[in-house]
Amino acid sequence: MKQTLLSGIQPTGKLHLGNYLGAVSNWVKLQHDYNAFFMMADLHALTSIYENPEKLREDKLNLAIDLFSAGIDPDTACLYYQSDVPEHAELHLILSMMTPLPWLERVPTYKSKMAEIKDKDLNTYGFLGYPVLQAADILLFKADIVPVGEDQLPHLELAREIARRFNHLTHTTLFPEPQAKLTHYPAVPGLDGRKMSKSYGNTIPISLSEAEMTPLILKMMTDPNRKLLADPGNPDICPVFTFHKIYTSTDRKDELANLCRTAGIGCVACKKELAHNINASLTQFRAKRNHFESDRGEVQNLLKKSAKKARETASKTLSEVKAAIGL
Repeated sequence: MKQTLLSGIQPTGKLHLGNYLGAVSNWVKLQHDYNAFFMMADLHALTSIYENPEKLREDKLNLAIDLFSAGIDPDTACLYYQSDVPEHAELHLILSMMTPLPWLERVPTYKSKMAEIKDKDLNTYGFLGYPVLQAADILLFKADIVPVGEDQLPHLELAREIARRFNHLTHTTLFPEPQAKLTHYPAVPGLDGRKMSKSYGNTIPISLSEAEMTPLILKMMTDPNRKLLADPGNPDICPVFTFHKIYTSTDRKDELANLCRTAGIGCVACKKELAHNINASLTQFRAKRNHFESDRGEVQNLLKKSAKKARETASKTLSEVKAAIGL
């Protein structure tokens, strides 16, 4: 039997190149090797956009369209909205009753997110406790494997600690301890050179048309020390060249690096070439997206089918949990 894999993404805005390169492209590869559950974490999204229900509804559907278009196969993997599987919330409540508060206060991303996101009130019970919901997401499917980057390892370790504590307190071995599948998440820069993030407003959404995406790429920050066309540049610190490493052939990438260092090419020409390469890579995605966008009913039906499949597994686990704790 295949091992079970679970991963998730929040519908808090348009899917961008950072999301695609860092997670979704990896999901597309992994879905064939595992019993894969991919969750659109709309309950998690409520920690930061609880005051805007219309935006959440639209973001959810757009994310589903993007994920199907990017290559998530509904006949192979289970792609669903977290809120369509209420067992997530019920298991979260049960696990929250036995998770020590200091475990949550020490999670590294708690304070960093509080500092990073200034325009939202994150001083809520839900935001402090979202790692417990994250653990419930994983344990609900008894996931063997969770693909993560190194920055998410503390969250996965907390899920393992919660699994161990539940098993110890109930004298069972109900929950296996999920293991990390460390994946190479490229450090993708945004338009301003910082990490591409919706929080920074520096993203390149993959749903943009070529006419919309090209001028956005032309605005990207380059080597800050290169002021004039005649000045030599340094591709090692240029955000644009980070994308050339991904989207440009090896020979041409090396040639561009040399041209940059010798002032043989200007930044505008370099960005135009990058825009061409990125747009070329999105041809198939855009064709699929046009199809799904034109038939949103099909998307909704695929999601309902996946949610039904997810609930079959989730309800079985929750029944075992209730029996173990006396409910």
